[in-house]
Amino acid sequence: MKQMEPEEWRAFLDHGRRTAKLATVRSDGRPHLAPVWFVVDQDELVFMTGLSSVKGKNLSRDPRVMISVDEESFPYAFVLVQGTARIERLSPDELFPWSRRIAARYVGEERADSYGRRNAIEGEVLVRVPLARVNAVSGVAD
Repeated sequence: MKQMEPEEWRAFLDHGRRTAKLATVRSDGRPHLAPVWFVVDQDELVFMTGLSSVKGKNLSRDPRVMISVDEESFPYAFVLVQGTARIERLSPDELFPWSRRIAARYVGEERADSYGRRNAIEGEVLVRVPLARVNAVSGVAD
């Protein structure tokens, strides 16, 4: 195992259709973990969620997060991001470019518009997590 350099972990985050596993804190202190679709925008990991979802409620109350993105096959690798999320409340029209961009990564260009429209609705928010505290490890094949 070896620590990834910033250019390596950025490429890892951008590669393919890996989901992020987002850990937030419930009001009673218990952890909550959920997969999210995401993209990297400059120095931030960006995803969307509903304000009324467990994730949205947790982030509104306590914006501290831990995110894990991993390669689930040998030689294995992972990127952990620890930070404070920033919620952006945007109109559906402002959300659409983001929801479309995120959807294109996971469902392809041919379905990105329909998924983008489905997700760019009232009650959805854009969430940004700075890529400031990153621990990234790549596996080494034999």
